[in-house]
Amino acid sequence: MSAPDIGAVKEYLMSLQDNICQALEQADGEGRFTEDSWDRDAGGGGRTRVLANGTVIEKGGVNFSHVFGDKLPGSATAHRPELAGRSFQAMGVSLVIHPHNPYVPTSHANVRFFIAEKEGEDPVWWFGGGFDLTPYYGNDDDCRHWHQTAKDACDPFGEEIYPRFKQWCDDYFYLKHRDEPRGVGGLFFDDLNELGFDDSFALMQSIGNAYVPAIVPIIEKRKDAEFGEQQRDFQLHRRGRYVEFNLVFDRGTLFGLQSGGRTESILMSLPPEVRWSYDWQPEEGSEEAVLYERYLKPRNWLEV
Repeated sequence: MSAPDIGAVKEYLMSLQDNICQALEQADGEGRFTEDSWDRDAGGGGRTRVLANGTVIEKGGVNFSHVFGDKLPGSATAHRPELAGRSFQAMGVSLVIHPHNPYVPTSHANVRFFIAEKEGEDPVWWFGGGFDLTPYYGNDDDCRHWHQTAKDACDPFGEEIYPRFKQWCDDYFYLKHRDEPRGVGGLFFDDLNELGFDDSFALMQSIGNAYVPAIVPIIEKRKDAEFGEQQRDFQLHRRGRYVEFNLVFDRGTLFGLQSGGRTESILMSLPPEVRWSYDWQPEEGSEEAVLYERYLKPRNWLEV
């Protein structure tokens, strides 16, 4: 098994951030990302890039971070207690894009690398990440395209990868207290090292590189759809579900906060406007109800 090349991973991740920002600026047309570089007192830092009030993107963030320290936070050792007491490095790119238009889905992507070390012992390392789609008004063509792009990214590494990572995504992005999925899924993986460093790194790159061809065609198709206050109201209510997941369940949010990360960068994933109404329900038979009846149901979108 080849030794981890931390420098190569960092170089790729910083390049990925650049490429995604460039593609999203082009898709938006007028909006531009502003960069905020930061340092972490306990070690490391990152580049936060935010696009606000663009033509298509109401708020989007594409972050790179590389942090390190003497011990992993509890969120990282909860399911890997053998790592307690090891020093660590963690690096990754994480993004969330919230559109203006309710007919354009919110999208999320993340790829990351962890390595934990202890003198006299072999390093423990893994890759993680994925991408998922959260529509407000579902579209079968969009779902098929999103999942086909995800499958194409996984297939060179084994036919079992896509169904495994898809199921993992369906299970992970699930609001237990609401008994509903966050969206229509995609890919999610963590603790990946069984392929060896070179192939695990290549798979992570394939998934990271697939985000742009997965989301940009959807943005182009839906960005000019007409909408009114009813659609905007529904979008704001559904954004509330997004906030609930990120603050209650998301491992990346917990890791960032527990490791002393930069709060503004960690919470850039939250939408600029959101709405909660007591016991809100979509009207029966409405376009909004279709999201619950058809799209918030895990399924094989490649066979729809």
